[in-house]
Amino acid sequence: MLRRFGRPGLLGMAARTAVVAGTATAVSGSVQRHQYERAQAEQAEHQYEVQQEAAAMAAAAPAAAPPPPAPAASTDLVAQLQRLADLKSQGVLSEAEFETAKAKLLG
Repeated sequence: MLRRFGRPGLLGMAARTAVVAGTATAVSGSVQRHQYERAQAEQAEHQYEVQQEAAAMAAAAPAAAPPPPAPAASTDLVAQLQRLADLKSQGVLSEAEFETAKAKLLG
């Protein structure tokens, strides 16, 4: 058999192209997989940090509760009663707190 020198034939070129294309596909798939895994790890770390911040804020919330509202400085009894009714309707005062404050104003 005679051996050919120079440029490869049609079959040789097709084989070389197939090898190059297969290698490129394998490498790009590997790179994509590594990028995906890294993104998943970063997302999990971010979720963990968000949960830790939320837990810290929930633990600090009762300690940072606003002080109870100060009594009205107005001497007008009707204005004070209306203010108490507004606080009750907003949900700041419960029914028992409203009745106690009203009795204090009237008594």
